[in-house]
Amino acid sequence: MQGEQRGEWTVLRVAGELDLATSPLVRQHVHEAVAEGRRLLVLDLSDVLFCDSSGVGVLVAARRLMRSCSGELRLILPARGAEDGSHVNRVLAALGVRRLFDCYPDLASAAAGARLTA
Repeated sequence: MQGEQRGEWTVLRVAGELDLATSPLVRQHVHEAVAEGRRLLVLDLSDVLFCDSSGVGVLVAARRLMRSCSGELRLILPARGAEDGSHVNRVLAALGVRRLFDCYPDLASAAAGARLTA
């Protein structure tokens, strides 16, 4: 997992698998960002090849955490992400939770513009 700043947004890049083994690391990085006072977070999932229910759980928990501290979470989910057309998009849609997230096709659009919520 890699992190960087893009303007006022903290960007965490997740690659490979978002599953039972890797979800705790993603959760830890999200909590560390919040503890450091960062309230605008982008999770770049464009290089995630596999996502299971624990991965979805960490995304939902990150959304809840960001909302509880008046922050905002944005996901990068390109229409044709990773190798086969965005596995994460399909998983979130199949579980009926994709509508919960503000999704963008790339980092430029995710980090641009004003916050979506006040």
